[in-house]
Amino acid sequence: MRQRPADKAAVEFEKLHGRAPAGVWSAPGRVNLIGEHTDYNDGFVLPFALPHRLAAAASPREDGVLSVVTVGDDGEARHAEDVLVADLEPGGVPGWAAYPAGVAWALRSEGLKGGADVVIAGDVPSGAGLSSSHALECAVALALLELGGKPADSGPGTPSLAQVARLVQRSENDFVGAPTGLLDQTASLCCTDAHVLFLDVRSGEAEQVPFDASARGLEVLVIDTRASHSHSDGGYGARRAGCEEAAALLGVDALRDVAAEGLDEALAKLPENLRPLVRHVVTENERVLRAVEVLRSGELAELGPLLTASHASLRDDYRVSCPELDVAVDSALASGALGSRMTGGGFGGSAIALVPVELHDKVVADVEAAFAAKGWPAPRTFTAVPSPGAGRDI
Repeated sequence: MRQRPADKAAVEFEKLHGRAPAGVWSAPGRVNLIGEHTDYNDGFVLPFALPHRLAAAASPREDGVLSVVTVGDDGEARHAEDVLVADLEPGGVPGWAAYPAGVAWALRSEGLKGGADVVIAGDVPSGAGLSSSHALECAVALALLELGGKPADSGPGTPSLAQVARLVQRSENDFVGAPTGLLDQTASLCCTDAHVLFLDVRSGEAEQVPFDASARGLEVLVIDTRASHSHSDGGYGARRAGCEEAAALLGVDALRDVAAEGLDEALAKLPENLRPLVRHVVTENERVLRAVEVLRSGELAELGPLLTASHASLRDDYRVSCPELDVAVDSALASGALGSRMTGGGFGGSAIALVPVELHDKVVADVEAAFAAKGWPAPRTFTAVPSPGAGRDI
């Protein structure tokens, strides 16, 4: 049996430091069922947590130093350069170490300046668009908060999980330099077992909506294309900037404020290059609202066309798909999937497909054959099951 990330992190911590950690905290990766690139437009999203997790085993230090080690699947420990939490500044920490360091930097606003030894282990696929970096950040945030005497969501004077999500977003936006929205952090922290999280990003209002695909003979198949992507590159930032420009030209706070019934009128006021971005955001918000209605009705097969329409919009209007994602979606649909779409920021990563359980093997085989015909490495596939959010494991 594969070792749990929390257990692996605890064992590795004791190997490296000669003592057990004060605790182990973990956070899951996520799949966004629908609602892509709507979060930074104050819109609606519908993610659920994966069973795959990143765990942080940690103990406090008295010298204000943050020491971080990650342990890969190969068992190799990778040490980041030790840093003084009090000296952390944006741009001062290179590479992967910027993610945990950025969390420590953001938590200084909560009065937490103490150091810690942290050992990280996990099984969220990296680079798959399943939010492994946010899982890492959320696990570290919960660890540092509890070590600093402010365990999240534990009463007056401690930050709520929603506030932790915003602190993690600030660490990534302002310290790491990646212009991400709020979807991934909130999903990792706030999702619950057997539910999707219906989140209104503007108001923060959230609803846990039951989601049991297997009860309807269905599953959500994740297809990790293994194509590389990065949220810190120019493509993601350019689209976010375009949305902000369009909102300013329309005189609204965010594209969330553009009503579907007024879309054509709004598009007529915009330059040609901004119209597709706005069309995607407005129609995607409508698809999220419709998806929630479908989930409440229990007619889950009706999700299929919404997923496929979402992918077409992301491909043609938002232009964040790629050949690997399109082949994954098209081959899954041709093989019998009820619907399919890319998930995550795009430019690579993963697609999801709503598949009748009896067609699982056929869909996987046909997608693999389509990749082989292109000369691409075989995609990684697994069934996504809505799972618990972040918390203390040990």
